[in-house]
Amino acid sequence: MIDGYKQQLGLMATERGIKLIKDTFEQELSRGLDLQRVSAPKFLEVGDGLQDDLAGTQEPVSFRVKHRPANIEIVHSLAKWKRMALSRYGFAPDTGLYTDMDAIRKDEDVSEIHSIYVDQWDWEKRITPEYRNLDYLKETVRSIYLAMKKTEQIVHEAFPIIEPRMPHQITFIHSAELEKRWPEHTPKEREELAAKEYGAFFLIGIGAKLASGKPHDLRAADYDDWITENSDGYQGLNGDIIVFDHTRGRAMELSSMGIRVSPESLKAQLREMGQEERLSWSFHRGVIDGSMPLSIGGGIGQSRLCMLLLHKMHIGEVQASIWPDSMIEEYAKIGVSFL
Repeated sequence: MIDGYKQQLGLMATERGIKLIKDTFEQELSRGLDLQRVSAPKFLEVGDGLQDDLAGTQEPVSFRVKHRPANIEIVHSLAKWKRMALSRYGFAPDTGLYTDMDAIRKDEDVSEIHSIYVDQWDWEKRITPEYRNLDYLKETVRSIYLAMKKTEQIVHEAFPIIEPRMPHQITFIHSAELEKRWPEHTPKEREELAAKEYGAFFLIGIGAKLASGKPHDLRAADYDDWITENSDGYQGLNGDIIVFDHTRGRAMELSSMGIRVSPESLKAQLREMGQEERLSWSFHRGVIDGSMPLSIGGGIGQSRLCMLLLHKMHIGEVQASIWPDSMIEEYAKIGVSFL
């Protein structure tokens, strides 16, 4: 926590700012990537293979209903559901969908940027085989970053006290390059160092083992392609958009995204993770037999983007959630009011 923090917007102005950011960014994202809004589920049936297990790190909230035999789980993300929806809705190549994703991650360790309530824009775009490459991934990242920059400018015009801070361009760097540069640091420490240096960067290649024998971070085996060698000679067609948050003086991940697995990379990644039994699941069979279209997609944190662009110290200033009493008391000392 940084001493001397002063909220630039009061409660009512903050609520107007949240609405402005969400409306503006949705429009810019939809226009930039040619996406159409669709309705999405808040929960999924166990056993259909559509739930995101977050690399096995969290247990979903589950319940039973009278009219179905299987357990129902509140979504962790819509990574697999979106790919299925591309086929169901009949989206043409180079077009896609976006939706509001609301999740409960009950095992989350809460902090100023982590909440048990997760709200993000989930998006997915149909592609053809020739677009499964690093250049197309970078082009898509630039479009998303431009939507963020345009939104930041609109916020400044509405609230002149909120000065733009994001750099004009986003930098691209591979996780293997960060490890080579700062081998003595942990992956999260490398992200902090890179964020301070670049202001905004896209970290390519998260999930495959690096020279150290460990991945930069864990990624599920069945949505992003993190094993395919790209044109830079490294593994991975996925990554994270990370920025330097000047209010907190720390790095902030805004988006995780990537080109999705092909039949070949799905098999390789499941083998790498020792999860080949999943090949019998309906979603995975669809990837293998080609009924699931090739795609690129990701999630963009709604509250995190609002927090960043409104210069807020804590995510609880832009979303209503549950926090420890000790955290509420600590932040109240510097004038932070939680929603």
